[in-house]
Amino acid sequence: MAFKDKKITCKECGKEFDFTASEQEFYQEKGLYEPKRCSDCRKAKRQERFSDKRYEITCAQCGAKDTVPFEPKNPEGILCTKCFKESKGAGKEEKAT
Repeated sequence: MAFKDKKITCKECGKEFDFTASEQEFYQEKGLYEPKRCSDCRKAKRQERFSDKRYEITCAQCGAKDTVPFEPKNPEGILCTKCFKESKGAGKEEKAT
């Protein structure tokens, strides 16, 4: 299949960007979807996803305040780090028996 450079409009900022033939070939080889954001917006989205932003929670088990690296969709069911680790440790012991 012969690829041709094409223009795509970024869904984030509305700026037009080039999706080159070589990029299209690479995306197809890797099984990736065509980009919907320009490189600047993709970079900003990546930085946002991997930021050190923390969200405060109250542990559903012990009531302690803690922070988590994701925005809780159901904050009532979130455990603090200590209770989470304890719950995972209990699961390993149960599997071993």
